Amino acid sequence: MSRELLLLVLADAILLVHVLFVCFVVFGLVAIYLGYFLSWLWVRKLAFRLLHLLAIGIVVLQSWLGVICPLTIWEMALRKEAGAVTYSGSFIQHWLHQLLFYTAPEWVFILLYSAFGLLVLASWFLVRPKGRSGKP
Repeated sequence: MSRELLLLVLADAILLVHVLFVCFVVFGLVAIYLGYFLSWLWVRKLAFRLLHLLAIGIVVLQSWLGVICPLTIWEMALRKEAGAVTYSGSFIQHWLHQLLFYTAPEWVFILLYSAFGLLVLASWFLVRPKGRSGKP
């Protein structure tokens, strides 16, 4: 395997991790609220809820600080080193533009991330997590 191909495979692996992270954040919240109505016990597990809150907290903090996600930086550095095409801006901005042909100012994404973070935080009060004892 050539060095360039190896770098691209590593970049694609990071991209896959990034996609899974985004899916966890988005679909995790959907599952929490859906699980409330369908009485899914796993959506109240403290470990899951803490990990989910931490994940969106990192995204919101990065957006407020104007920091590009390290996964995006690593992926783009590997692609550049391999001589492949890279993109600028954040992962979400790039893929929203690719999928929906939608571009927006940075403040729109900060607002969206913050609003989503507030929905996750609200889930802690509306769908209370339970500790190991099973008590809320």
